[in-house]
Formats: sequence, structure tokens, C-alpha cells
Amino acid sequence: MARTRKALPEKVDIAHLISCGVLASVCPRALIDEVLRDSGKASQRERLLPAPAVVYYVMALALWREAPLEEVLRVVCQGLQWLSGGEAAAVQASKSAISQARTRLGPEAMRQIALRVLRPLARAGAPGAWYGRWRLMAVDGSCMDVADEAVNAAHFGYPGASRGSSAFPQARLLGLVECGTHVVVAASIAPYKHSEVAMATALLPAHLNADMLLMADRNFYSFKLWQECAASGAKLLWRVKSNLRLPVHQELADGSYLSVIFDSKDRARQSPQQVRVIDYALQDSGGPAQDSYRLVTNILEPKAAPALELAALYHERWEVESVFDEFKTHMRSASTVLRSKTPDLVEQELWGLLLAHFAIRQLMEQAAWQSGLDPDRLSFTNALRVIKRKMPQAAAIPP
Repeated sequence: MARTRKALPEKVDIAHLISCGVLASVCPRALIDEVLRDSGKASQRERLLPAPAVVYYVMALALWREAPLEEVLRVVCQGLQWLSGGEAAAVQASKSAISQARTRLGPEAMRQIALRVLRPLARAGAPGAWYGRWRLMAVDGSCMDVADEAVNAAHFGYPGASRGSSAFPQARLLGLVECGTHVVVAASIAPYKHSEVAMATALLPAHLNADMLLMADRNFYSFKLWQECAASGAKLLWRVKSNLRLPVHQELADGSYLSVIFDSKDRARQSPQQVRVIDYALQDSGGPAQDSYRLVTNILEPKAAPALELAALYHERWEVESVFDEFKTHMRSASTVLRSKTPDLVEQELWGLLLAHFAIRQLMEQAAWQSGLDPDRLSFTNALRVIKRKMPQAAAIPP
């Protein structure tokens, strides 16, 4: 059965124009021009699709994943013209011209823009974002289906399945997330076969600081990664596997105990690193063995963080799962697979997705702060609708 193409309004309305304003408020034109100039991607001659417009277009693909490429381009170009004070004139470009413009831009410029834009948003005292003086952070990874093209399959690879392989190649996305606001502070993109621990080792040390408390699941633990993250000054609260040997060196009043960890290459055990261990189990959870938890932390003094509080706090780590759900369920609409046909454009599209998600979450943080609410109380789906159509007065428009 033939499908009807989804179309945006022929005359772009004020709400669609303002959604471009939300993107422009997160990525100002001056910032984009600077990054394009530094990366050598600035347009050298007048083009139908200049590089700055393509940057906004890649971000907008994440907002209107249900619409054809040409429709998204039309909304973006008219919106940018309207924001700059000009008349919102029609812009026409073929799929081939759009693809060529995106290929000229490449993924690195989008990555550099993300490095400049993505950051923690929670203000001091914001509900749900802090434990004492530490900003709550979590790290986790997820996989995104990409178009089943030969070049994508060769670069990203397929995940295994019980019978053969899955239907689509997958890109692996690792994110460092601020739990209170759900913003992705830093990210890494790699083929499916890359390990999350290796990606985290390359990503985390440069983005952690002494104001953060980082939570991670048991699959992330390695001595090297722990050591490098601790060297950043950040506090760590990580789940570890039950077979990790953690001898009791000193029992503490709150039920936790001090122990040491070693590098597996340190056969003589000459360079120990002290940790505090918290063992606990969830009660009345219907309960098999997975309800037992073992956490390690570099907060060694129980008075600074009692064991019961840390055990309860650790489950805030699941906020990162909600972030990936926002990417993969709410933002993708009816589209289950990234549109891009080549590895470079897949990576570019993912950086655009991260920037668009940040724009939505920034608007939600501002609304929650003004009302004294935890951003978790606000609906991401509703906020996405607001930005796309419903409430133009909620958006931040550059003067």
C-alpha cells in the first residue's frame, strides 16, 4: 500500500518559525560561524544552502523526524530568514543538493559545536540535581539503528541475534548525563563493536570535575577508568560485580567498610587504591539475586555520605535510561532508523540529535526553575510538542 508523505504546512506558521528560534538560542549564529571558520567548513562562495543553514537543518532533523527532508529544510530556511528580520521566502532544494551540502559540512564541525554547547544546566539548589555540594551525574550507553546501507554496515556493524544478525547496523552512543535536568553534558559515538568502557576511558576524564558525583553501572568498572575518573577530583559511586575481590580492611559504623582495589597488572599488589564498599539488597522486590547490590565509592568518610543515603541515591542513575528513551522513542516519532546513508552523515545526524535534545531540555530547565519544580515533573513529550507547534511564547528568541 502506498504511503502518504507527511508534509509541514505550506505557509510556515509562527510556531514553526519559533522552533527555529529555540535552536538558534542554543547555537547562536556567531558561535556557528566561529566553529565553521576554525574547522575550515565556512562557505567559500554564495550557495543555495550555506554551511550555517545546514547546521540548523541537521539539528531540525531531530525535531521533525516524521517529515520529508525537503519539508524540514523549507521550515528551517524560512525560520532563519524570519528570525533575521527578513521575509520568510520559500527555499527549494533537491535531496541530492541537501546530501551534498551535508557532506560538505561533515561530522567534525557538528562535534565541535556540541563540545562548545553541551554543558550542565542545574543551578545551585535546583531540586533533584544535587547531593550536598555534588552535582549528580551518570554515564551509560545505548545503540541507535542506522540505515541498512553497505557502507554503514561495514563501518558500524550489526549486533548479534539468536538467528543470524539484526535487521539494521547500529551506532553506539555513550553519554555523560546530568541526572537532575537530563541534559547530555558530553558524548561519544562509535561503531557497535566498540566497548563502552573504552569509550568512557576516552571521554570521561576531560569532562569531570570536583563538583560532580558520577554514578555508573557494574559493566563500567575497570581499575584504569576508576583511577582516571578519581584523578579528576570527582566523587564516584559505582556498582561493581559481586565477584570482584574486596577484602574488609575496616568496618564502619554505618555498615559500609573500607577496602582496596588494584590494577590487574599489579601482580605484587604494590599500588592499592582505597575505596569504601556498600553491600545491600532491596527488600520486598519480588526478589532474585539481581536485587543484591555492591557499590564502591571514593567518599571514604561516612559522615560525608552515609551508606543508606548512597544506596538510595544510586538509583538516580536510572535517569540516564530515561534520556535514551527520549532519543529513541519520543524524538523519533514514527521513524525508527536514522535517515543518513553514510557513516559521516550518521555521526553528523547524531550530533544534531544531541544538540536538539539539549535545546528542549534547556527550555524545560528554565521553566522548572521559574516554578521551583524538579524538571522530572515536566513532560518531555509535551515540551517537544510546545517547541514544534503549540506555544510560541515559551521559546527564547534572539533579539
